[in-house]
Amino acid sequence: MGRASAAGGGSGGARRWFPWLGLCFWAAGAAAARGTDNGEALPESIPSAPGTLPHFIEEPDDAYIIKSNPIALRCKARPAMQIFFKCNGEWVHQNEHVSEESLDESSGLRVREVFINVTRQQVEDFHGPEDYWCQCVAWSHLGTSKSRKASVRIAYLRKNFEQDPQGREVPIEGMIVLHCRPPEGVPAAEVEWLKNEEPIDSEQDENIDTRADHNLIIRQARLSDSGNYTCMAANIVAKRRSLSATVVVYVNGGWSSWTEWSACNVRCGRGWQKRSRTCTNPAPLNGGAFCEGMSVQKITCTSLCPVDGSWEVWSEWSVCSPECEHLRIRECTAPPPRNGGKFCEGLSQESRNCTDGLCILDKKPLHEIKPQRWSRRGIENASDIALYSGLGAAVVAVAVLVIGITLYRRSQSDYGVDVIDSSALTGGFQTFNFKTVRQGNSLLLNSAMQPDLTVSRTYSGPICLQDPLDKELMTESSLFNPLSDIKVKVQSSFMVSLGVSERAEYHGKNHSGTFPHGNNRNFSTVHPRNKTPYIQNLSSLPTRTELRTTGVFGHLGGRLVMPNTGVSLLIPHGAIPEENSWEIYMSINQGEPSLQSDGSEVLLSPEVTCGPPDMIVTTPFALTIPHCADVSSEHWNIHLKKRTQQGKWEEVMSVEDESTSCYCLLDPFACHVLLDSFGTYALTGEPITDCAVKQLKVAVFGCMSCNSLDYNLRVYCVDNTPCAFQEVVSDERHQGGQLLEEPKLLHFKGNTFSLQISVLDIPPFLWRIKPFTACQEVPFSRVWCSNRQPLHCAFSLERYTPTTTQLSCKICIRQLKGHEQILQVQTSILESERETITFFAQEDSTFPAQTGPKAFKIPYSIRQRICATFDTPNAKGKDWQMLAQKNSINRNLSYFATQSSPSAVILNLWEARHQHDGDLDSLACALEEIGRTHTKLSNITESQLDEADFNYSRQNGL
Repeated sequence: MGRASAAGGGSGGARRWFPWLGLCFWAAGAAAARGTDNGEALPESIPSAPGTLPHFIEEPDDAYIIKSNPIALRCKARPAMQIFFKCNGEWVHQNEHVSEESLDESSGLRVREVFINVTRQQVEDFHGPEDYWCQCVAWSHLGTSKSRKASVRIAYLRKNFEQDPQGREVPIEGMIVLHCRPPEGVPAAEVEWLKNEEPIDSEQDENIDTRADHNLIIRQARLSDSGNYTCMAANIVAKRRSLSATVVVYVNGGWSSWTEWSACNVRCGRGWQKRSRTCTNPAPLNGGAFCEGMSVQKITCTSLCPVDGSWEVWSEWSVCSPECEHLRIRECTAPPPRNGGKFCEGLSQESRNCTDGLCILDKKPLHEIKPQRWSRRGIENASDIALYSGLGAAVVAVAVLVIGITLYRRSQSDYGVDVIDSSALTGGFQTFNFKTVRQGNSLLLNSAMQPDLTVSRTYSGPICLQDPLDKELMTESSLFNPLSDIKVKVQSSFMVSLGVSERAEYHGKNHSGTFPHGNNRNFSTVHPRNKTPYIQNLSSLPTRTELRTTGVFGHLGGRLVMPNTGVSLLIPHGAIPEENSWEIYMSINQGEPSLQSDGSEVLLSPEVTCGPPDMIVTTPFALTIPHCADVSSEHWNIHLKKRTQQGKWEEVMSVEDESTSCYCLLDPFACHVLLDSFGTYALTGEPITDCAVKQLKVAVFGCMSCNSLDYNLRVYCVDNTPCAFQEVVSDERHQGGQLLEEPKLLHFKGNTFSLQISVLDIPPFLWRIKPFTACQEVPFSRVWCSNRQPLHCAFSLERYTPTTTQLSCKICIRQLKGHEQILQVQTSILESERETITFFAQEDSTFPAQTGPKAFKIPYSIRQRICATFDTPNAKGKDWQMLAQKNSINRNLSYFATQSSPSAVILNLWEARHQHDGDLDSLACALEEIGRTHTKLSNITESQLDEADFNYSRQNGL
């Protein structure tokens, strides 16, 4: 509590009497106290006497002098003969003390309480290195005790706020941040926020936070959040009000769905159709932007007019026939009927008697001869029908005979695969012919495929007849689906040339990966067993050669995103000329990379193509490409490359180079590139030292094998890019694999040391792993130059009993003389009990293409003001340079100097870097740190801002 000093007298001291203290004691001459107003010093101790040291029941507290009112300091101690105050190292005179004495009934000790007053004048007159302070000193028979020091300060609160909150216009569900820095004061002022003169209680509204450095944060703006906000600062002296900040939460208009196309406005010929939509989904509120685009669309329509047919003129009468008739004809071709028009009405042929009824045939009148003539014609027609019926029956009989012979020959064939080469008998490597077998044959490689009975396909590649151990090991790999036994018929080409029909047969169980799974798959090769028999590439699995997305963009620009790949394309506002629109596409090569590494160069990113290549932009667009390098200019030399039309790759620039043709900003996991032309781009890296690091993503998948007691683990090591892992996920879905642990990051050094993958801590009485497969090693070059091919190791575990359903083990992935990662597997092999681990967050997969203002984080009106402010030259230098530096853009500033609006290009780069978080607060803080934003914008009158917004709306057809 307080310090005490034992009483005692020094030799050579003089006996001093202090009448105003009522004490007499020995005081050493060398330790004489400083004089007070009456020229006498107070003692630090009294002579030794029986008793206890004083104990402070109440000590003086820190106090603040408000205006000119003095404050009282109080002390209470027991047992205490006297208590006096010492302020700033000097004793306070006895006359300024007010003392009260009482007796503690429980202990019988004397209790003394003392008060003093401290005035404003005393505090102002003190000029010391610290605040004005006072301390109590209490005496008893045994010695003295000192209390804590209590500071006395003059309370005040200045009038002007260091920072007043500024008004905001924010879209609905946007974030609102109002900054407030209260006036300087003692004690420090407490801050309270008012909305429309009503206090805001952040504890009742989880959407509002007022704890962050006096700032008001509204996480998601609602229409009800619009209003006037005031910052209130108060302490024990006064209250201060800031200027009110008006917050407007606006809603941008959204189009309703298009109506159905109207009918063509003309019955025939060229007309038009239209459809309409309204800006009511939602309707714009509080000054929100009206919907961009047209409310009515019209298209031309052409209805073909029906044309009725019309007769040509009659032909001349024909020569009189032996039947005493002549004919004339006409055709419906003047014009012929078209587009549903009516055919000509009437007869197309007309006949009449040419002898006026006087013609006699076979001495009978004509009307008697005609029935006989038609009777003869009926007989002739009946004979023709009999002839044609006989011919048809003959054709049917021949067809049935041919089909019967064909089916008989096929039924005699027992095999669906012919291998015609004598070297196959000795296990050589030759081209062979693989003929698709009949439907229902047990030799079908995939029973779900419908075979073509007429087409045979030839697969060229080596056949490797392995020793039995190799067959067993490769069969246990779950990379391929198991195949049934295949009977191979081999016929020597030498025997065929001699006309000998005897054939030798070879029966064997082939490896499941020997034959292709699909119609377009090349024949796979099974190599002899080596040091790492289980390391496989997923090239034999069905994969897509390309991921692709498209969108139609116009003058307002937009953003094109490839979901779950980290690849995106930002088309700035104004990059495409007005009244023009382009269908822009973006794709990722998932096949074999066309960029072949030279020497020590390594491919660090996917090959990204954007187009169309003949499109011309007036403002650089931003392309974001993920990479797997641990960025460090000391260990990597990273290049941006582009593929030419001839298929060759050329270097565009090094990331660290100064260039005015393009700009590269390298972030820890992605590279943002500003470009003027579309094409195919990729990032490559050349390691400078052995400390260069590639970031690998390691993951483990598991699935049951065809044997109910076996369980397969597949450990993947792929480049740490989202698109590379997405390819692994796609392949595992085809195989029924399940992610068993969240993927982890492994730093793989370029020190030429290999990678080891091992399975540890397998429960000894529940599971066992196949011999010699618990630890597998991958060569350095296989990992370092993987070119995004999914590399994995397969482990096969076997249960002792079917009742074992839980698997617990560790998988260690480590680089010799490098880093390591541990994947902890704790799973159930039963699919119904297994916990699902999410592959990707779906944050960017909902809207692959966004157009117009909704694609950008910075509202267009604010963007215009920023550009108008920072593009203007300043005596201290270009203001856009300060904007670039505050956004961590410190290199290759000459690129921005060549642009018509450097600030706009810097903001485009900011948009590309913050497409997911949209951290407008950090941008606002950067603008505030520059210090020019407020003064510059305050010079723009309200009418000028309204006029600028009107011009923008009129230019964009709003």
